[in-house]
Formats: sequence, C-alpha cells, structure tokens
Amino acid sequence: MAFLKHMDATPVPADLSVIKVFIFDVDGVLTDGTLLAFNSGEQARAFHIRDGYAVRHALRKGYRVAIISGREEEGVRKRLESLDVRDIYLGVDDKMKIFNSYLNTYHLEPTSIAYMGDDMPDIEVMRRCAVAACPADAAADVRAISNYTAALPGGHGAVRELIETVMKLHGTW
Repeated sequence: MAFLKHMDATPVPADLSVIKVFIFDVDGVLTDGTLLAFNSGEQARAFHIRDGYAVRHALRKGYRVAIISGREEEGVRKRLESLDVRDIYLGVDDKMKIFNSYLNTYHLEPTSIAYMGDDMPDIEVMRRCAVAACPADAAADVRAISNYTAALPGGHGAVRELIETVMKLHGTW
C-alpha cells in the first residue's frame, strides 16, 4: 500500500473506516484504459463484471457512488445507469469544480470520501479526500500521492477491491 505524503513528509496510511462515499474515474479505473475506435466513430471500452457487482452492492447497502470522468460516451453512461449509479458526471474538464458541486449538493465532507483515479486530471481531487486510491497500474505521479493502492490494475477488479475492503471493514459486505 502506498502512503500519502503530507507537507511534513510523514506518511499517513488510509483510514478506510471513515468512508461512506466512493468516487471513481472511468478510463484506467473502471476500465483498463483501452479504447477500441470503430469506423463509425464509436469508442468501446470493457468493464469488469466484478467491479459492477461491487458498485451496485455498495449502493444497495447505502453507500454513495459517483463517477467523474473527462470523457463523454453514451455507452459508458448506459453501463453506469445499469448499475443504479445516478451521480454520473461525464465530459468533465474541471473535476475539482464538479467535486465541489457534488459535496455541496449532498452536504458531504471530503473526510468521508474515497476517490480512485489513475492519471494527472485526478490528482487535485484525490488530494482533498480522506482516501486517495488508485489501481496498481496508475501513473507514477498518482501512485506517489495515493494512500491506498489496489493490488489489481484498472479495469481488472481494482474498484471491487477498494469497495469490498471498505465494506468488510464496516461489516456490510
């Protein structure tokens, strides 16, 4: 597990017991980051079925789950809606702006949130959350600021690993 380095450079491990909300990026987190580009212009992605199970299970047990992604694809929206995710923000240029709006809308504190990202656009939001999580294959800069690094890569169960770990800790899995 990686540790978040605070200004004093003291590593602080993730406290998963405080998590009530999960926020995920899509490409590189819920998918492995591969895009299949078809002649029609459509771009397909593959999602791991176990990640989907964990997302839906967490929602049914009362956790909040949100998605903040820089890319806008209708197929991604449909997949997330099929998992009962309602807080879906796609085509986002400024993730911090959406994150702050999400906090205000639901009266949430960053101290209850785990955010899993894999690349540079995620770092600013990750630094605001109680748990800055990333898949095993995240960009080096993201791994360096994460206080939870999954053993699994993006699109291959990293999301499930984080959700399951938190929920088992809470006795809700």
